[in-house]
Amino acid sequence: MINLVRVKQEDELTLHNLIQFYIYEFTLFQEIKLEESGSYAPFDLKPYWTEPDLHAFFILYEGELAGFALIESGEPNVILEFFVLRKFYRRGFGKMAAIKLFDQFPGKWSITQVEKNQPARCFWRKVIGEYTGGNYTERIDDQNRSIQEFHTALIVK
Repeated sequence: MINLVRVKQEDELTLHNLIQFYIYEFTLFQEIKLEESGSYAPFDLKPYWTEPDLHAFFILYEGELAGFALIESGEPNVILEFFVLRKFYRRGFGKMAAIKLFDQFPGKWSITQVEKNQPARCFWRKVIGEYTGGNYTERIDDQNRSIQEFHTALIVK
C-alpha cells in the first residue's frame, strides 16, 4: 500500500537525502555537477515550511521511504518534483502516488518534463492518460519541454 505523508520540518534532512538520489538520476538528462563536498547542491526547502501553496510529501510503501513529491497547489496545481526510488520501479507505486496527489488537490493540473527525460514523459502520459480517460492536452513549450494539462472536474470515475 502506498501512502503520502506530509514532510514535517524536522524531517527536512531526510528529504534532502532523498533529493540527492533524485538529482543523481536526473544527471542522465541534465548537466549537474557535484559540489566540492561530494554532494549535489541542496534544494531550498525553507518555503515548504512557510508557504501555504507549497507541499512536500514522502511516498511510503508499507512504511518504507519509496520517494517524494513536491507540489505547488493553485491554479494550476503543479508537480514541481516527483521521485520514486529505483528499487520500487515498475510496481505501480509512482502511479498510485500520482493519483493520490491528483485526488488530494482537485482542479487544474500542469505537469512538465524536460526534453531529454523520455522515461518521465512516457510515465506521465500513461498515468495521466489512464487517470483522465485520455481527456488531457499536451503541448511542447519553447524549451522543448512536454507539458500535460487536465482538470480533475472533467474526470468521470
